[in-house]
Amino acid sequence: MPPMPPLLRLALLLSIPHVAEAAPAASDDGLEEIVVYGRADQKIGSAHSASEGFVGYDDLRLPPLLRVGELTEAVPGMVATQHSGTGKANQYFLRGFNLDHGTDFSAHLDGVPLNMRSHGHGQGYLDLNPMIPELVESTTYRKGTAHARDGDFASAGAVDFRYRGRVSGAVLQASLGRFGYGRGLAMGSIESSAGVTTAAVDVTRYDGPWKLDEDLEQTKLRLSHTRDLLGGRVHIALSGYDSRWTSTDQIPRRAVAAGLIDARGFLDEDLGGRSERWALDARLEREHWRIGAYHVVQDFSLWSNFTYFLTNPVDGDEFEQRDERSLSGLWLEGERTMQFADREAHWSGGISLRDDDIDAVGLYPSVGRVRIGTLRDDAVEEQSLSGWGELELHVTDATRIVAGLRGDAFDWRVDARLPENSGSGDDLRWSPKFALAHRFADGLEGYANWGRGFHSNDVRGATITIDPASGAATDAVPAIVASEGWELGLRLERGRRFNATLVLFHLELDSELVYVGDAGTTEPNDATERLGLELAGFWRLTERLAANLAWTMTDAEFEQDQGGGREIPGAVADTFTLGLNWAHPTGWFASSRVRWLGEAPLVEDDSVRSRDSLLVNAGAGWRRGALELRLDAFNLLDSGNDDIAFHLE
Repeated sequence: MPPMPPLLRLALLLSIPHVAEAAPAASDDGLEEIVVYGRADQKIGSAHSASEGFVGYDDLRLPPLLRVGELTEAVPGMVATQHSGTGKANQYFLRGFNLDHGTDFSAHLDGVPLNMRSHGHGQGYLDLNPMIPELVESTTYRKGTAHARDGDFASAGAVDFRYRGRVSGAVLQASLGRFGYGRGLAMGSIESSAGVTTAAVDVTRYDGPWKLDEDLEQTKLRLSHTRDLLGGRVHIALSGYDSRWTSTDQIPRRAVAAGLIDARGFLDEDLGGRSERWALDARLEREHWRIGAYHVVQDFSLWSNFTYFLTNPVDGDEFEQRDERSLSGLWLEGERTMQFADREAHWSGGISLRDDDIDAVGLYPSVGRVRIGTLRDDAVEEQSLSGWGELELHVTDATRIVAGLRGDAFDWRVDARLPENSGSGDDLRWSPKFALAHRFADGLEGYANWGRGFHSNDVRGATITIDPASGAATDAVPAIVASEGWELGLRLERGRRFNATLVLFHLELDSELVYVGDAGTTEPNDATERLGLELAGFWRLTERLAANLAWTMTDAEFEQDQGGGREIPGAVADTFTLGLNWAHPTGWFASSRVRWLGEAPLVEDDSVRSRDSLLVNAGAGWRRGALELRLDAFNLLDSGNDDIAFHLE
């Protein structure tokens, strides 16, 4: 991947934000506004593990945001990078996983699942580009397999994003930057006796620092309505997204070293993609239970070329990946506090139904974005019914135990281009969970967690018998892959000014999806094992200055030798992040963030490794009343590190 450019998208931001959620300043009535950090929330007595947490709006809005996918970096230890263009899902790293585009990391927005099953570009495809960052009110995260509410794709972690239903005042925002970057955002709310209606429009254009203009055209829309009804609060929202782009894509390092192309150059000018998404969701929230439903329509095409002229020296190795689907679902969850044997007990649980109706999922050789053949052209129906429950019992004033159970039933049918690869099947997976929390002293709590989890595979792999490329017989793979993990953790809190967590974790997967660059896809591999240590902390040094940090170290290996080694390609061992946020009552504010991504093996015998990556971003601004001026700078150290690297044999 070409190195990141210096001062990428140096942006000047002129906006009229909602007053209550902007940087601290004297408001029109003379009252000082306060920055409230969600990271400061006290979790002792309520958390089930040391690796869960809450990140609020002020934690998210102050740091400069290079990509929408970096919203996931609110999760300590999470890193989001990019390849194949701005319009494509990010590459995610967490707990020694190269998660590709989301295979073992689950995300939801207002109860709507964002990971795509049996997707044309990879299992669990997680694209956060349709989100509008300024609408994100909070982020709740959990890591590991010990939480019953988390199911498919959540072995490494899970995150729940929540949008705001109301924007205080009108927002008119314009951002300008280098390399043809421009973004406009307008949003606001109208309140009446019928409720609150909120609308937002987000438009972005970007050429990028590459020799080949990215020509990104991205538009996002959202319309929501919230009102009191049926003894609770009803939320209804319609969202739209359209994105088109040209990508430089990864290039051979040897071609740059030989001077054939520039580090920001290209070998195929036809790469890129387009993505469209429409979503309608609704939910009713009452005091002890919530119910929701959603319907999503997505249309995705991506043109890539990983090996250029290796397979086809005449026409080249370009190919199109296609995914067209609708996604529908219904969910219900609730909780209740009760007395059990003279002790307080808390029950929570839920049930969800999901249907993926995939009209077209395929892989096509192409030239200049025109198909010249077909490798896969399938239709897939995939349904799941899931239920979960957790019972938390206060055994003593200092000790809590949590027992949980999750059940997931899957059913699928594949209509493949090759009839031999068609078929149907079903599977049922039970995932027990257990947690123990003990308060050793005021402000110090320890946790022990264990649980089983899973991720689903592309169900086309569960019915395949003939390799579409070679015509040779091939073996099917399991549709569901089990995982099992444990954690030992400590949480230290000193009021709302300081907290820290330390976690030792272990995770095993029966099989792991590994990215195969020369095929442009993923394939299941052998069982893996990870042992890691995580440290995260928040410190409000003064009323105006706050810091947060995360450090992770993970040893990740295949359980069996892969014919030369046990290293997992792309498994980053170490990460470090440090964030500083400063806000002054006069309206001045500043933020900086350091992110370090360690080296990773690129082949099983560890003979080829990726380089480590250091990125420093910073922003500063001033706000008075409804006016905000902001300057964000990216890659302040002029790093030439790669965003991501692959090794092709």
